Amino acid sequence: MARKLDGLVPERLAPRTRKVVLEGYALDVEIGFHEVEIGQAQRLLVTVEVWLEDGFFAAEDDPASAWDYDFLRNEIDTLARGRRFNLQETLVREIYEVVAARRGVAALRVCSRKPDIYPDCLGVGVELASF
Repeated sequence: MARKLDGLVPERLAPRTRKVVLEGYALDVEIGFHEVEIGQAQRLLVTVEVWLEDGFFAAEDDPASAWDYDFLRNEIDTLARGRRFNLQETLVREIYEVVAARRGVAALRVCSRKPDIYPDCLGVGVELASF
């Protein structure tokens, strides 16, 4: 059994935010409105950062108390593969709404990037954030 070390972290260093991240989730998505984009999937990178209320961030080393990363991946996959999108803004908004509706979410940031559009750019994309 691990020892619990109480009182070692000074109050000034106590955590003030708690965040879980799904970073750079790569999907092939039918997205875009230009003629060359219609009818073929493009690589899209999605990042979701979820700041959690204190009671929703695992305090013990117990998988049952962890935030569900599978939920994030599965919901994004379902949305992205469920239909064709003209705009990244639309997909990001739908992801945002699904995650924001979860209990315990204190703040949220969702962004997407198309990494293969311009040879001299890492990507082009959009972002929604609650802050």
